[in-house]
Amino acid sequence: QEYIPNSIRMNPETDILLITGPNMSGKSTYMRQLALTVVMAQIGCFVPAESAEMPIFDQIFTRIGASDDLIAGQSTFMVEMMEANQALRHATPNSLILFDELGRGTATYDGMALAQAIIEYIHREVQAKTLFSTHYHELTVLDETLKGLKNIHVGAVEKDGEVVFLHKMMEGPADKSYGIHVAKIAGLPSPLLERAATILSALEAEGTTIPISVHHEEVSEVHEETEQLSLFKEVSTEELSVIDTLKKMNLLEMTPLDALNMLHQLQKRI
Repeated sequence: QEYIPNSIRMNPETDILLITGPNMSGKSTYMRQLALTVVMAQIGCFVPAESAEMPIFDQIFTRIGASDDLIAGQSTFMVEMMEANQALRHATPNSLILFDELGRGTATYDGMALAQAIIEYIHREVQAKTLFSTHYHELTVLDETLKGLKNIHVGAVEKDGEVVFLHKMMEGPADKSYGIHVAKIAGLPSPLLERAATILSALEAEGTTIPISVHHEEVSEVHEETEQLSLFKEVSTEELSVIDTLKKMNLLEMTPLDALNMLHQLQKRI
């Protein structure tokens, strides 16, 4: 497949590029490309570009990919947060930060809230040059309140019911993630894909989006009884009890064997 070159432009007024686009479209590759180019330039190598002008970065912080640490008892999300913490605490205005889909490893609302708060913190406190990719399209409205943030996306077009990835960076936010199309490419069963499309249509019709225009100075009240939309049958009392037990479990203080035993006990109750 022919390589498609892309440019990265960040003027002095732009600190954060918020990247959206479909899975498999090249967001992570775009970010890795920048990191490698910066390293090559700063050790005195030629770089694979027609021209390049960049500052000297004192540090590069990355959170790309997904991994856990079973021996240390750390989940993928815990590792993700720890690596993000390293960047937020130690980066300077002369650093480069690359965050790939930060916040995806937890509940939708939690992940989106953390992603927005991290973006705002970088913009307000750290002020480092940052590339932040996400599938939380609601975050793209942040360019209205954060003057140093700019939206870009990886282009894709629909043709005869199929999605063609252009692998080309374009101005503005993406309109879709095309997750179901990617699942189709992966070979998931057709009935499953049809069901997913039906659920997606229902969610879009309900307008189940999350209000994102909450500034860090504002305080909002969250009612404890509010629950996410249920797409399936009512949950039984016993199932609620199991869920409550799971919520109270501290996985970071349990050995893998203890966790498996507890899981076995809970499984027998359902």
